[in-house]
Amino acid sequence: MIRVLVVDDDVLVARNHRKLVDSLDGFEAVGVAHTAAEASRLTEELRPELVLLDLYLPDDSGVRVLQRLRGNARSVDVLVITAVRDVETVKASMQGGAVHYLLKPFPFSELRNRLNNYAEAQRKLDSVVEAEQDDVDRAYGLLRAGERKSVPTELPKGLSPVTARLVTETLRAADADLSAVEVARRSGLSRVSARRYLDHFTAIGRVELNLRYGSAGRPEHRYRWVADDRAR
Repeated sequence: MIRVLVVDDDVLVARNHRKLVDSLDGFEAVGVAHTAAEASRLTEELRPELVLLDLYLPDDSGVRVLQRLRGNARSVDVLVITAVRDVETVKASMQGGAVHYLLKPFPFSELRNRLNNYAEAQRKLDSVVEAEQDDVDRAYGLLRAGERKSVPTELPKGLSPVTARLVTETLRAADADLSAVEVARRSGLSRVSARRYLDHFTAIGRVELNLRYGSAGRPEHRYRWVADDRAR
C-alpha cells in the first residue's frame, strides 16, 4: 500500500481528496493536514510515501513545506495540487523535487490517473535490481503520462456550461446524495458524461463525495451539492 498524506487548507477539498485516495487500489490515506505545521508534524508521525500538497496554506508557503519535506533525511514524494499559476512557483516546485504539479480546477479523473501512474512507476522500479535506461524512461514516462497542454480557468476542455448547469440543477434538486447513474438518469445524460461533470465539481469543492460500502466489491461513489451550504 502507498501511504498518502493529504494537505489542503480547504476542509471539503481535503476530505474529497482523501476519499478518492482511499477508493483506489493500492493506496491508503493515512492523514489530512490543513496547515504547514500540521503537514510537517504528520509527515514525521505517519511516514507517508506520498504527500498531496496544496501550496495555499494559512501559516507558511507550500513551496517551503515542499523543500522541508524533500530535504529531510527520510525523503517523501510530493505531488503538488494547487491553483497557483505563477511560473516562478512552478519552477520552485520542480526544483524542490515535486513529482507533478496539478493545477486546480481539474476533473477528478486527472488526479486518479496521476496517482495510478505514480503507483505503476513505483512498481516498475521495484521490479528491477539495477535500472537500465529503458526502465528509467518508462518510469518517468508514467509520471508524465496524461499531461494536458493547457488548463482552463473555468470548465475543463470538453465540458459544456449548459450541461454543467443541468448537472448542478439535478444535484440541487435532490433531497439526498446521488450516484453517477442516478444523476445521468435524472438529467438525461450518459453515465460517462455525468461522471465527468461530477468529478470536476468534486475537485473544486462544489460537490461532496461520499463512499457507500456494500457487502462486496468496490465502494459506490455518491455525490451531494454543497456549494450553496458553504456560501451561507
